[in-house]
Amino acid sequence: MANSSTVDVELVRQALATSTLHHGLRVLGDRWTVQLMLGTFMGLKRFDQWHVQLGIPRHTLSERLRTLVQLGLLRPRLYQERPPRQGYHATAKALAMFPQTLMIWQWERQWGERDIALPVRLEHLLCGHGFDPRLVCACCDQELQLQDLQVRLQPNSALAEPDTTGPASRLSTSGAPRMGLGLRVDRWCLMVIAAVVLGCHYFDELAQALGIAPSVLAKRLKGMVDCGLLERSADAQDARRRHYRLTPASRGLLGYMMCLSDWTAHYHLDQPSSIVPVHSPCGQLFKPKVVCSHCAQPVLAWQVQPVYASGQAAPVHAAQAEEVLA
Repeated sequence: MANSSTVDVELVRQALATSTLHHGLRVLGDRWTVQLMLGTFMGLKRFDQWHVQLGIPRHTLSERLRTLVQLGLLRPRLYQERPPRQGYHATAKALAMFPQTLMIWQWERQWGERDIALPVRLEHLLCGHGFDPRLVCACCDQELQLQDLQVRLQPNSALAEPDTTGPASRLSTSGAPRMGLGLRVDRWCLMVIAAVVLGCHYFDELAQALGIAPSVLAKRLKGMVDCGLLERSADAQDARRRHYRLTPASRGLLGYMMCLSDWTAHYHLDQPSSIVPVHSPCGQLFKPKVVCSHCAQPVLAWQVQPVYASGQAAPVHAAQAEEVLA
């Protein structure tokens, strides 16, 4: 990881602004879109189910469904019920998002404060055991440790936005729009975490790297410290400056961030990200892979059975997968 004493903040700003993480969060990073996609993997498929079980306002739900259909993530379908009812099912493009969904579930189990029911256990139908999702390097199958990553920054001009000055300029500055990762995490938080990972540990560095107004950044950093997503301490050389670093809770979000960035690069933009992680143990570019903690095999959406506290098991997506992958 970068050292804050030598970090090129302008290079970090350009890299964040043209990163697939930033662009992925712009498309899928608002609270209701995350809730809707999570509900899809929980087995919800109809408008009234999303509205009632997830509490998504009807007008907002209509807009998000329309957007997700346009993005090719959901497809309208008439389900043969009595009477037949309009519903939606996930496409192959959406099923490819399952790794980041697993990372959401994993983080929520330990750190989240979600106000909707999530599975208490996941069963891997391939090996027949309950499992925890593990994020590993697709090249060497070693579990990811942050200290094992070296990052190269290569701003991608194809993803530049000429009317912006930083990656945060298009994120809402009013209120604290929740992303759906608990009650404390939103797009701003994830971009702040990314900037810290890239070596920006001081207020002025974060403000420049993210293009955030000082008053907005001060409020956001305080909130992240208060809820345990950042630690703040006086700088050893200048006590007037505050040094920000990650906590176990914010480190736990890196799996989600890396899976989202990889999905955006390959399934949404078809462009490489400007943030290029290299896995030191094998020397290869790090590509995330989520595997079962029991059998170490990749975890696919149609091979997972979510089980809830009531003992109810949500349906798997096997039939749907056969259709969209045919």
